[in-house]
Amino acid sequence: MSYYLAIAAGGALGAMARYWLTNLAEQHNTGVFPVGTLTVNVVGSLLLGALFVVTTEKVPAATYLRPLLAVGFLGALTTFSTFSMDALLLMQQGFYGTAFGYILSSVLVCLLAAWAGMSLVNLF
Repeated sequence: MSYYLAIAAGGALGAMARYWLTNLAEQHNTGVFPVGTLTVNVVGSLLLGALFVVTTEKVPAATYLRPLLAVGFLGALTTFSTFSMDALLLMQQGFYGTAFGYILSSVLVCLLAAWAGMSLVNLF
């Protein structure tokens, strides 16, 4: 039961962080490109990459870190379902180039961010 509480607590914090970070990223966005969704997915990928190394190599005995942070916080922070809907809506509105750029940048930049997170933690 305590794992579920850790996930729930992390999820509540991650959802609030998602809302805050999305709004922060979108404040000056004047185009149709979903900057907020991309931002939370890149940040989430970076943090998940770093957390993976921390919980598997650096502090593997920290049993509640993974459910609290990876499943709860980062699961609520990242927004793949929102990413999918944003891309579909861009296509339905005829913004095919923007949709393709968004899909490509989301996948490539998030992969790079996850690698960067893992690499940064391995420096220490």
